Amino acid sequence: MNQTAMTQALWALGRGSGIAALVVLTVAVVVGIAARSGRAITLPRSAIAELHRGASLIACALVGIHVLSLLADPDAQLRLIDIVLPFVADYRPVWLGLGTVAVDLLLAVVVSALLRHRLGPRTFRLIHWAAYGLWPVALIHSLGTGTDAARPWLLTVAGVCILAVAGAVTWRVGANFTEFGRIQRRSAS
Repeated sequence: MNQTAMTQALWALGRGSGIAALVVLTVAVVVGIAARSGRAITLPRSAIAELHRGASLIACALVGIHVLSLLADPDAQLRLIDIVLPFVADYRPVWLGLGTVAVDLLLAVVVSALLRHRLGPRTFRLIHWAAYGLWPVALIHSLGTGTDAARPWLLTVAGVCILAVAGAVTWRVGANFTEFGRIQRRSAS
């Protein structure tokens, strides 16, 4: 494979894995909201928790592929410091910086999940709420950087992701939403 073909393959892998990460992250957020619900959902609570965990892990893997492939792509102009410190990139610093912020938030959520039993439920939940900030930052990053930003297909994918999260958030803040933890506490009393 010649250098041009390799660069094109890395760019396609970087862009594709980033878009796939956004879609799977959307699933993780929506299912995470459903997992805290006391409502009857067609799947058992354990299945919902596993779906949330699985989607989250897949999203993390896709973000890793996204970042590593763009680091390897000479045309992407991504430096190691760009994935650690937000807004210092030479190429589209604001949009790339938002991606860095999203990765930083993702790392905080992952570390809190790994240390959940040591942090305690209140601290874990507080840090885990960073996912609500992570998702829109990742969405804005995906719409502001890359060659596909204004393409109708990407705008459609982003629109579906927005509708899914907006629907789940609307459902959660609705008057008839009952958080699972509150149900457990009431039945234990």
